[in-house]
Amino acid sequence: MTSAVERLQRHVRALAETIGPRCMTRPGTLERAARYIADELLGSGLPVLRDTFETGDGTAANLSAVVGGEEPDVRTLLVGAHYDSCEETPGADDNASGVAALLELARRCAESPPPRRVRFVAFANEEAPYFGTPAMGSLRCANEARRDGERIELMLSLEMLGYYSGQRGSQRYPPLYGIGRPKQGDFIGVVGRLGSGKLLRRFERAFREGTTLGIQIAAAPEWVEGVSLSDHWAFWQAGYPAVMVTDTAFYRNPHYHARTDTWDTLDYARMAQTVDGLRQVLEEFVRGDE
Repeated sequence: MTSAVERLQRHVRALAETIGPRCMTRPGTLERAARYIADELLGSGLPVLRDTFETGDGTAANLSAVVGGEEPDVRTLLVGAHYDSCEETPGADDNASGVAALLELARRCAESPPPRRVRFVAFANEEAPYFGTPAMGSLRCANEARRDGERIELMLSLEMLGYYSGQRGSQRYPPLYGIGRPKQGDFIGVVGRLGSGKLLRRFERAFREGTTLGIQIAAAPEWVEGVSLSDHWAFWQAGYPAVMVTDTAFYRNPHYHARTDTWDTLDYARMAQTVDGLRQVLEEFVRGDE
């Protein structure tokens, strides 16, 4: 039987090494990634809904799988990660790591279904030039959810979960946000918008129950650099509560948006610990208790 560490590494290598850069300007790469993700979800026993859309540069697709209640008026937790990468990077951390964690969480939920609806979505086209446009997969998903009256209680954006360092000075922060925080990048960060402190503290408590990995939370204005640069932003635009779960990207990972963002730079043991914590977060929020 394979371990979570082995499965996470296999997913990242399949996306970042076997397929490589995944974007509209490299014909077929997004489709190969989408097929891999769909096959893995199906292998976990989860039916997959494929939402295909035209972008002007070609066809892209969001992939969705639901565990628990199927009715759209049931309160939903949505876990999302984008599977595209920048044109010139293998995109191991950004964002094969987030997709790998999504697939592992979906597998665990399929084995032990939660009492409430959890929807897992792999998004196309988070990266430029599509961010903030109608061709951004998560924005399409969020707008459709709002149109259909889907009651998304919380959206978790899994954005770069694989790079960690115990070296002092390896972690940077936006101005003023580093006061009293770790100087080494050996924790996971969770970012929400201003006013989300209560939600973030609940998230933190649950995460700590599931893992020994460190966690730092921050409720920050959207204009702070990096705070809104992922798929959670799309759900903010649609009026849904959403947070970004991240290794803090360019505040830590020197390979951000570079050709050196390869599978062998990631820490799969800590990724597995992150998934353990996120599984406990899902357990907490599906209960619906405040």
